Amino acid sequence: MADITGFLKIKRKEAGNRPIHERICDFSEVEQVLNSEDRMLQASRCMDCGIPFCHWSCPVDNLIPEWNDLLFSGDWRGAYERLSATNNFPEFTGRICPASCEFACVLNINQEPVTIRENEVAITEKAFNEGYIKPVPPKKRTGKSVAIIGSGPAGMAAADLLNKAGHLVTLYEKDEKAGGLLRYGIPDFKLSKATIDRRLDLMLKEGLIIRTGVAVGKDIPARELTDKFDAVCIAIGAGHPCRLNVEGSEFEGIYPAMDFLATQNRINAGQISLANNPVNAEGKKVLVIGGGDTGSDCVGTAIRQKALSVTQIEILPKPPEIRGENNPWPYWPKILKTTTSHEEGCERLWNISTIRFVGDGRITRGAEVEEVSWEFADGKQIMKPVPGSRRVIETDLVLLALGFEHPVLEGLLSELGLELSTRKNIKVNDTLSTSIPKVFAAGDSVNGASLVVNAIASGRKAAREIDRYLRSL
Repeated sequence: MADITGFLKIKRKEAGNRPIHERICDFSEVEQVLNSEDRMLQASRCMDCGIPFCHWSCPVDNLIPEWNDLLFSGDWRGAYERLSATNNFPEFTGRICPASCEFACVLNINQEPVTIRENEVAITEKAFNEGYIKPVPPKKRTGKSVAIIGSGPAGMAAADLLNKAGHLVTLYEKDEKAGGLLRYGIPDFKLSKATIDRRLDLMLKEGLIIRTGVAVGKDIPARELTDKFDAVCIAIGAGHPCRLNVEGSEFEGIYPAMDFLATQNRINAGQISLANNPVNAEGKKVLVIGGGDTGSDCVGTAIRQKALSVTQIEILPKPPEIRGENNPWPYWPKILKTTTSHEEGCERLWNISTIRFVGDGRITRGAEVEEVSWEFADGKQIMKPVPGSRRVIETDLVLLALGFEHPVLEGLLSELGLELSTRKNIKVNDTLSTSIPKVFAAGDSVNGASLVVNAIASGRKAAREIDRYLRSL
């Protein structure tokens, strides 16, 4: 390392976020940018650990100490080359990854980890701005063809590597534009869609073929692809949402979180007019059920739509603010997470179970809830209602951010008759091959709903296995 004592001299400094009163008036990205000099100093804090736990915790195996050293030395181009060696889309993960690397950083023992995530996105943006990143089409084609179904992070990562390997790759997407969850699930204030378009444009110039508005298994038969292409990779995500089967769940005013988020993203892109928004929080009392990242995204979106109030409830207990003894460094911390959306104003409640929705028989007016307690018995957590704790939370709009169960089974998967796991995900072997020869699968459709960085890692693995398979033919 260029400065092995940098962490002793330089304190952690974050780029920070735009002021709350400003950012809630638009959907532009919340996070600000640190100047290059300070960013290089932040990289100097990487202390040349004997064991780089940051690398150990990273799903895509980022060579973090190496590109931090190059960044501190001012070799931004070299830093990007080292970064992109393991990650196809550092401009995405640098914005939306929860940064398990920082929680595993040795300096996090004292709550002062290196700003790894911010360094990552800074390196990538510099590379784009300085023109380091240019289309590099393969010098020759192998004559083999691959169809990838689903253009989310797993599908994009697999398509990128397979195209670079010289195979002719066609990426199929059911929606109007490619990007999958990145485009239609993540709010623009976290990830600008111009960032996705910039990368897709690069991939197109490198020879990737993208067909949007095509639902395989509906618009075209799945068998058409298995007959036409030398290999097929399914990366359709976990699109079947968890449901809340309680009385009144059929009332108007109750929507899956993804319907809410995707609609706003389409409005921002000009695909839907603001006047035609079917899920508008303006002037409404919004109740978000589910305490995870998707619920947080709903909070921030509802606030920007000028909701009258926003309440977020979670059935699990409130996490501790610091690590417990049974959750030591360098493992992922099971602690309270307060996002930028939470900072913008919402009431958060834990240990709350939804009993039923109340209303006029058609439109929801409230959610009857009760408090619950959790006890550990027979090796598992047992939920018990708290007597006398039932009450009604008034609401005009309910957003169900309960996660996803498994991929959509109707259409593509049912037509192919793929073997599924006990959780109804696509069953694969160690090479990500399915029960049908030459058909592979990756991402959330295999592993269940997870992080974008995990999907990229899965897509990269699928690409390596498909490339190996094609070269053996």
